[in-house]
Amino acid sequence: MKKMSSVKHSKFWTRFFTYFYMIVLSIVILYPILITINSAFKVGNVTAFALDFSSKWTLSNFGRLFQETLYGKWYFNTLVIAIFTMVIQVGVITLAGYTFSRYRFVGRKKSLLFFLVIQMVPTMAALTAFYVMALLLNALDHFWFLTAIYIGGGIPMNTWLMKGYFDTVPIDLDESAKLDGAGHFRIFYQIVLPLVRPMIAVQALWAFMGPFGDYMLAKFLLRSETRYTVAVGLQTFISDAKNPQVVLFSAGAILIAVPISILFFLLQKHFVSGLIAGGTKG
Repeated sequence: MKKMSSVKHSKFWTRFFTYFYMIVLSIVILYPILITINSAFKVGNVTAFALDFSSKWTLSNFGRLFQETLYGKWYFNTLVIAIFTMVIQVGVITLAGYTFSRYRFVGRKKSLLFFLVIQMVPTMAALTAFYVMALLLNALDHFWFLTAIYIGGGIPMNTWLMKGYFDTVPIDLDESAKLDGAGHFRIFYQIVLPLVRPMIAVQALWAFMGPFGDYMLAKFLLRSETRYTVAVGLQTFISDAKNPQVVLFSAGAILIAVPISILFFLLQKHFVSGLIAGGTKG
């Protein structure tokens, strides 16, 4: 009886702390989101972010974004960069992950180790190097250079994740296909690739989200106001301490979530298996 009581007591406290943790985490996540939503729909302008539902709400702030500012241009710039980053990065890491998983070649282990070492160096630590490189290539204020950095920065660790996911696909499938006369490309495209779509979906979302959330790198390399991304452009709304455009900033921040949410819902069925299986084997 004492054992059963002790087990029940232990389960109670486990559930209590689990739910308590989830509630606290939800508050931490939802509170700033509620403030942003509340500020985006307020009439007029406010000088600070605050959770206040007493004032009147309006949709005019979203119209002002496109009529009075360059937000539409910033949004388009970011979408272009995000799409190219997603497509190219996913293609590169998929091929690289398959190569490291299925083939044995000279320098394979050293290359994987090099990827790990590179990943230990934060992208922000190389800002000066990126700036000098942009000057040498006459690439300052050009989207292609910023996109290339986004792509390159995501390759090392994501290649490891893709390799780990490819490792979960039985090698016996490849061997069986070879016996049936299938070539390397056919094995990859028709047999193995459909089985790793979950991780590809996860990588696509990560790559797409990156340009929307990055401020430092884009601010450092993009100088013309018409070429800003949304993160850099939104910061200009609140950079003037005497006249911060909080409602415009909040409205613009909400609109950032639209394409990301659409992509998320299109790919969500793949996410759970993709995130779990990618780290099961290395």
